[in-house]
Amino acid sequence: MKIGVDTFACNVGVSGVGVYLTQILKRIPPSGNKYELFGWEFDRYAFTETAEKVEFISQGKINGKTANTLWHIFKFPQFALSRKYEVCFFPAAHRRLPLKFTCPSVGTVHDMAAYWGTRKTREHLGAILRVCLPDSLRQLDRIIAVSTWVKQELIDVAQVRESQIEVVPNGIDNTVYYPHSSDTEQKPIQPFGFKRPYILYAARLHHPIKNHITLIKAFDIFKERTAFPHRIVFAGSDDHGADRIRAAAYTSKHRNDIFFTGNFPSVNLPGLYASASFAVIPSRYEGFGQSAIEAMASGIPVACARAAALPETAEHAALYFDPMDAEDMADRMVALATDSELYQQCRAAGIERARNFSWDACAERTLQILHEIV
Repeated sequence: MKIGVDTFACNVGVSGVGVYLTQILKRIPPSGNKYELFGWEFDRYAFTETAEKVEFISQGKINGKTANTLWHIFKFPQFALSRKYEVCFFPAAHRRLPLKFTCPSVGTVHDMAAYWGTRKTREHLGAILRVCLPDSLRQLDRIIAVSTWVKQELIDVAQVRESQIEVVPNGIDNTVYYPHSSDTEQKPIQPFGFKRPYILYAARLHHPIKNHITLIKAFDIFKERTAFPHRIVFAGSDDHGADRIRAAAYTSKHRNDIFFTGNFPSVNLPGLYASASFAVIPSRYEGFGQSAIEAMASGIPVACARAAALPETAEHAALYFDPMDAEDMADRMVALATDSELYQQCRAAGIERARNFSWDACAERTLQILHEIV
């Protein structure tokens, strides 16, 4: 069986969707079905190093969302026929899909953020894709939703049939994310060299969805209440509204304790998590909550927003707050920093919760679905 895999909108393997695809590709059996990747030329080595024997077909010569949306609408059907795909897999189906499918197709939807909130708050897909996406989703043979929250949004927003959707949660690699021994605590975090103690929020700088500005306000309250030496570290690349987030940090009384790393090297990210005092995830919208699971697996407590899929993912293992209330957020931060018993309870619960998620299980079921629809 020949399976085409669309790498468009997977952000060269560095975003959450890119990590998802990389983990799936790592677990393709060495023999059997033939997998073939197609996407922008600059994606070639982002994924073929993960799956060396998988062929990559460069397509979509003009970069940009609009140009790529048009490629999927006008070029993809003939392309899929010419490659003789028996099934196509769209790992970023919430960002890029054709209007018509010329072979059985499966798409993974990580969120429906493009339809959340108001025009000022939602993710921007581009006018063409925003109008066409619901119809494209309904034409998929099977949709993989990363959470029950996303599944319900697909039903409510895109009017997708419930029988068309299967929930397959993301995973965690416990050989990479795990609690570190105490002797690593005083070592500077590479490649930036800052030391503990620090609070971590690992997310792209997207305003307002990721809610950095409210967290900056909560951090100011935390510092005023405790006078503790903690820094706060924002690990993530610039995105929509990043300038507003940086401006909020600059006007903070504690701006010297606010650190932006930019796109943090993935090889160093597990150490960044494990050496943090705790993680705060204030997002107003998450389709899954990968950073919560990564933090828990790394052995640090998590305080997160009572919003979207975060309670489903973290369950009883996190402290929750109202994402729009800086005082409420600061209360949880102060509690984790001052109550050692609560700290240890959250840490233990998080480690246990993270054991429920596995990339092996995610990849196995995803590949099974691809086979089932042919």
